[in-house]
Amino acid sequence: MPVPRNRLLLTGALAALTIPALALAQQSLLPPNFNDTATANEQSNAQANQQQAPDSSAAEASGQQRGGASEGAAVVESESLTPDELANIPAPAPPVEIPDAARRDPRLVGALDPSQWGLGSSPWGNANGSFLSGLMRRLDTPLPSRWLHIALRNALLARSEAPPEVNPVDWVAERAWLLLRMGEADAAAMLVAGVDVADFTPKMTQVAVQSALASADPGGLCPLREKMAKVEARVMPLTDAMCAGLTGEASAAATRIEQARRRGPITGIDHVLADKVVGAGADTGRAATVEWDNVEALTAWRYGLSAATGLMPPAKLLERAPARLRAWQARAPMLSAEQRLPSARIATGLGVFSSAALGDLYASIYDATDPSDLPGTDAWQLRLAFAARDENERVAAMRRLWGSGDDQLQRLAGEALVSLAASRVRPAAALGSDAPKLIASLLAGGDEAAAARWAGVIGDLSDDAAADQAWALLALGTTAQVDMSSSRIEDFIDADTSTDKSRSKLLVAGLAGLGRIDSETATALNRSYGLGLGRTSVWTRLMIEAGTRRQSGSTLVLVAIGMQASNPERIPSAHLFQSLKAMRSAGLESQARLIAAEMIARTVKGQ
Repeated sequence: MPVPRNRLLLTGALAALTIPALALAQQSLLPPNFNDTATANEQSNAQANQQQAPDSSAAEASGQQRGGASEGAAVVESESLTPDELANIPAPAPPVEIPDAARRDPRLVGALDPSQWGLGSSPWGNANGSFLSGLMRRLDTPLPSRWLHIALRNALLARSEAPPEVNPVDWVAERAWLLLRMGEADAAAMLVAGVDVADFTPKMTQVAVQSALASADPGGLCPLREKMAKVEARVMPLTDAMCAGLTGEASAAATRIEQARRRGPITGIDHVLADKVVGAGADTGRAATVEWDNVEALTAWRYGLSAATGLMPPAKLLERAPARLRAWQARAPMLSAEQRLPSARIATGLGVFSSAALGDLYASIYDATDPSDLPGTDAWQLRLAFAARDENERVAAMRRLWGSGDDQLQRLAGEALVSLAASRVRPAAALGSDAPKLIASLLAGGDEAAAARWAGVIGDLSDDAAADQAWALLALGTTAQVDMSSSRIEDFIDADTSTDKSRSKLLVAGLAGLGRIDSETATALNRSYGLGLGRTSVWTRLMIEAGTRRQSGSTLVLVAIGMQASNPERIPSAHLFQSLKAMRSAGLESQARLIAAEMIARTVKGQ
């Protein structure tokens, strides 16, 4: 039987890709330290052990204790168990047998119907699953586009057949692991829950452990203990103690946590946090005091156990934590809305939170705040943005919520927050410099129709810079009828003050990739400004092939690989052009428009 052509293209192509991100060495699924703020010693240890099977939770929980006494780690005693201790350890519970009829097929796992979410019936098609897994493992996060994040998350969550050439359970693990790195704790938990524990592979077990920690759910570790014993042995004593406490076995929990303190490999803050979880169980009579003074990094273990018990780590640790961990905290159920708000804004900027979800959080804060304390708060400003009688007052409130500065995630969060309120503002040239922000807010919430209504007034804006910005957003983010002539585009380029005309390059690449300008105009602009839009590589050929075959998931993974950068200005215009073309071929045209518009919106500083 002949092998499908796209399978041949994908098989073995990884080594041939020329994208810088793919020049990285092969990495294991879980790094030895799941932490962006690892010390130099930890990083060197991670590189030395790169080829070893990962033991993620154990490495995180004990990494700093092995490095020294910076956290005041307790001395580990090595005495034998006493007869009383042995007598207090209960016999293991009998295994739970799942009837064959109740077992689920691990080849079909997901929470979204791909057809209903614009992803087609087969997001991955016949693409080589091993190749896609390698791409996903190498993908840097966070992504440079909020809308690319949203589109990729939906593809990873789609319920569709696992592609060939990969273990279907490991395929679920790879998807969940990427979602965790993107900050999508809830989405990852949905995928993990879709596989029976009896079918877990070592990789799936490790990802399930990380998912439980990211979800602030130590109880989620309990069903995994038999599997964890083989791959996460270092944390088993603490896990057994926590599970005993959470299931009401107070005596056994107390005994096991003391044994772990005296004989276990994990001490210091990581042991204290586990003791705190044990103390949360019924009738344990334990109360652990958590001291963060000498803790240098907030790992997944420390975050998960502290959030599970309603503890807020110090601000200095949160500020140094990776963005994904802040996005996890945004949904931590034991923390108040006020405590979660700073992280929720980061999560919104990333794309983890929708504009409605952030608005709901502000509504909770508004309801919980004393009326006398409301004036001047952001919750009050949001209410004014919706409910003020005078439209100028509503826009003034939005202006205060948009903020300013170079923090792109905070700016994106402010734009998304007022998206619905912006849809209630009537387009008018009198709004002047506020027009681009209002349009950007509408597009941040995905309201293309409301944004398109501004097409009739942008020509009357007296502020030339605002008119250029509003025109570019409408030309890219909507299908509105606006001037697409070469002269209009050249006027934008002439007025562009960005470094190396980066905004203009993104604009032309976006217009060409979306098919908003004809090939003759695109070719002329490409030659005039040296955009290199015609450059191709193995990556572009694979991406275009995936798009042509309507493999939306495969296309989005390849798009994310090609657009890896710390900010939009560092994305080559040729990469954006080819990515948008492939997305359109894959049936992802509306997502492509929103991504293109976001590239322009994010390159404007201080607005």
